Amino acid sequence: MREILREVGMIARALDSISNIEFKEIDLTKGQYLYLVRIYENPGIIQEKLAEMIKVDRTTAARAIQKLEAQGFIEKKDDELNKKIKRLYTTDKGAQVYPNLKREGDHSNAVALAGLSEEEAETLFQLLQRVRMNVEVDWEYVKKGNKREY
Repeated sequence: MREILREVGMIARALDSISNIEFKEIDLTKGQYLYLVRIYENPGIIQEKLAEMIKVDRTTAARAIQKLEAQGFIEKKDDELNKKIKRLYTTDKGAQVYPNLKREGDHSNAVALAGLSEEEAETLFQLLQRVRMNVEVDWEYVKKGNKREY
């Protein structure tokens, strides 16, 4: 069997490294741009949903969110109905850098899919979604403290 996940991992790490280097000048590193993009695109998202969306544990998400808030890219606001819930929003500073983040994401997508037809790109997208959904089952299982059987 081909090592498909190794390929996916190498692609993800290469793109992450590129982004970390390119966004260093705006003081976004270690994947913080992922959080900022998701918060911008989902205003009012709560931390737990953001962690689920990015596929990280809550502690990792909390650290990234705390740093983005300290840097002035995002802010937390109380939920109107439940004051215990904090909703996340980009600040003006965060909104100003979003177009650069989006442009880089679009460019990386175009580079990655170069030479593929629209049909091939769509097929790849659908297959990767299925792979992600398969992996999410294990992710949820392990996240709850369980061990997988090999």
